[in-house]
Amino acid sequence: MDAVQFLTGSLTSLVSYLIPFLFVLTIVVFFHELGHFLVARWCGVKVDTFSIGFGRSVAGWVDRKGTQWKIGWLPLGGYVSFHGDSSAASTPDRAALEAAQADDSVDAASLFHNKPLWARAAVVAAGPIANFIVAIVIFAATFMLVGQTIMEPRVDEIRADSAAAEAGFEVGDLITRIDGQEIASFADLQRIVSESAGETLDITVERGGADVTLQATPRIREVTDRFGNTHRIGMLGISHDPQGDARVERYGPVTSLWMGVEQTWYVISRTLEYVFEVIVGAQSADQLGGPLRIAQMSGEVATVSFMALINLAAVLSVSIGLVNLFPIPILDGGHLLYYAIEAVRGKPLSAKAQDFGFRVGLAVVLMLMIFATWNDLMHFNLF
Repeated sequence: MDAVQFLTGSLTSLVSYLIPFLFVLTIVVFFHELGHFLVARWCGVKVDTFSIGFGRSVAGWVDRKGTQWKIGWLPLGGYVSFHGDSSAASTPDRAALEAAQADDSVDAASLFHNKPLWARAAVVAAGPIANFIVAIVIFAATFMLVGQTIMEPRVDEIRADSAAAEAGFEVGDLITRIDGQEIASFADLQRIVSESAGETLDITVERGGADVTLQATPRIREVTDRFGNTHRIGMLGISHDPQGDARVERYGPVTSLWMGVEQTWYVISRTLEYVFEVIVGAQSADQLGGPLRIAQMSGEVATVSFMALINLAAVLSVSIGLVNLFPIPILDGGHLLYYAIEAVRGKPLSAKAQDFGFRVGLAVVLMLMIFATWNDLMHFNLF
């Protein structure tokens, strides 16, 4: 009976994680590939396949322009295939291109690899750009429809022997600026402090109707989030009573759109900063997660609210768009790197050099996937 209950519980947990994960992944992948597709059609490129998932088709249709839309049995990604491609990564099929040139039934101008440099670059860049646009729209809709919880950046408690205590903070202080930057909420304060571990900050507080400037250096502290991930952040050692003056504020369309852009840029900048810190050894690479950890996050976030899950989709959309811009052959950024070299040289790299780059890029991507999956397995103590 215990074994049956264990298996039932494990299956329930798997389903509760899998469905939100596939929902989030499908949103991110669909709009990424839709970006490629729309710009390709606009540039007159013949699109053979638009696929969500890989492998044999479980459902699909062919539109009036001959594009096969399908859902693959393995829903862990997707691709758009152009006429003359040899793979889902849009690597050119030399033999197919030569055959198409000799086939009167195929318009050579509709082949992706025959398009001008600007058109190919636009088609490739459209996928990541679509990811960023989707994130901006989701964040903006959240600010406009759901709103943002605002808490005054007021000090209600100071921990003994903390950086705030050493700096001379007092209960009742209202933090107004940090290094000249205006602080509108306690969330603004938390964001700046968490990113400034070990850095001395000039903090202006309103105390008794007068401005007082204090200098504080947030201390490095390791914290574990609800998903079991460990982060090194800066801490001042102050807290605020969330029941005191919390309010929900909604914004107009223009303000919400701008805030969506700011939030998207924040995710981009923090991701790049983390990657840089991993490269220089300032951060551990064990925070790099793969599908298992994303599935866990999706399942956990889905229990909070549907809007929380949608916002997770926005964050992942930014991350997927950014990763695809990395200059690794086989990714969108690798194609753009080839096009940049072509623009400088006045002619493309040789077929041999491009094929070699694609093989190296594939090896790098596979190694990163294996590393991320290994991190996931260690995270869940499966080894």
